[in-house]
Amino acid sequence: MSSELITDLTDSSLNRPKTGILLVNLGTPDAPTAAAVKRYLTQFLQDRRVVDLNPLVWAFILKGIILPRRAPRVAKLYHEVWMEEGSPLLVYSQRQQRALAARLPQVPVELAMTYGSPSVKQALDRLQSQNIKRLVVLPLYPQYSCSTTAAAWDALSAELANRRDLPEISFIRDYAAHPLYIEALARSIQVSFELYGKPDLLLFSYHGIPQRYADEGDDYPQRCEATTAGVVAALGLEPSQYKMTYQSRFGREVWLQPYTDETMRSLPSQGVKSIQVICPGFASDCLETIEEIEQQNRAFFMENGGESYHYIPALNDSADQIDLFQALVTERGL
Repeated sequence: MSSELITDLTDSSLNRPKTGILLVNLGTPDAPTAAAVKRYLTQFLQDRRVVDLNPLVWAFILKGIILPRRAPRVAKLYHEVWMEEGSPLLVYSQRQQRALAARLPQVPVELAMTYGSPSVKQALDRLQSQNIKRLVVLPLYPQYSCSTTAAAWDALSAELANRRDLPEISFIRDYAAHPLYIEALARSIQVSFELYGKPDLLLFSYHGIPQRYADEGDDYPQRCEATTAGVVAALGLEPSQYKMTYQSRFGREVWLQPYTDETMRSLPSQGVKSIQVICPGFASDCLETIEEIEQQNRAFFMENGGESYHYIPALNDSADQIDLFQALVTERGL
């Protein structure tokens, strides 16, 4: 047998273990109701990756104080942003799954949520029913954090712990500085500039984490800074033309700063009258971008003297986003 033929047989996809792709996002309530939100928040906020306070003390606070107050209020917010097909995060994640599957018709692509539905168990069941022996896992968090990416890893590991047949795992930690990701963000910003004009300030708002998590080794702030630096370089922005902040803090603990909401209130007094905001930490628009950034923080800015405010949508299921996802998984040897 010739060496060329041996090489051809070795490289043939027929000799590779069957590979599947698992997209993992955070999760969302099944309905915009207080009961559904309570179920979701209970699972989410009981994860030690998210809140690592004393379990007994935290259980008392969560069930006795936070959930009774927070669930009805959050349910109303979800009701305002709910789409015909469901929660925005789920809708866009499902569209991403379908679009990536269309790009890779020979490769099974499933979607799972760390909390809620579709569960990691359901997704793994579907993949393993197709005799998957190799799994590429893409958490839909551009920047690694112990509270998101590591939580997805925990959920996957916990489910695999109950299975006899384990696939080979290729886990994508993050893609904060991937060239296609940076290009896609820069392009979306340029489109916004063309539509609304160049603002006084471009604000990069990332979801926050407790400062303590970063002090203890979570490199999330550095990953956010890497994304911002890449986009700023691609756009050729000067330091005075952009700012980076953190949103969605929870509780009394100090979180990463500067805070987005406080920044919004103070910018107009500093001469910033027009602003455009992008949230590069979100692969899909969701409650934190639609309600918190597009609506709530717009009000903070405008009520304090701002004149023009535009939110730049997440990449969602755009062609640029699916190009990125396709590159990320094929780089793992599909």
